[in-house]
Amino acid sequence: MATISSTTFMAVALIFALVFVEAQSASLAPPSTTDGTSIDQVIAYVLMLLALVLTYLIHPSDVSSYTFF
Repeated sequence: MATISSTTFMAVALIFALVFVEAQSASLAPPSTTDGTSIDQVIAYVLMLLALVLTYLIHPSDVSSYTFF
């Protein structure tokens, strides 16, 4: 029975691992650039910011010198 050195075994294992990982990554589909949840989150943040601005415009502070209405 032939024996191989541990260095040769590790080199062959590393080569097979690299080839296996490359084969797996080539078969995957590219990730989606946008999805519905991220668009919904942006819309929600914009609406919350609008509500905050409108709240401060409609209800100015008593110490404020602004008169909007």
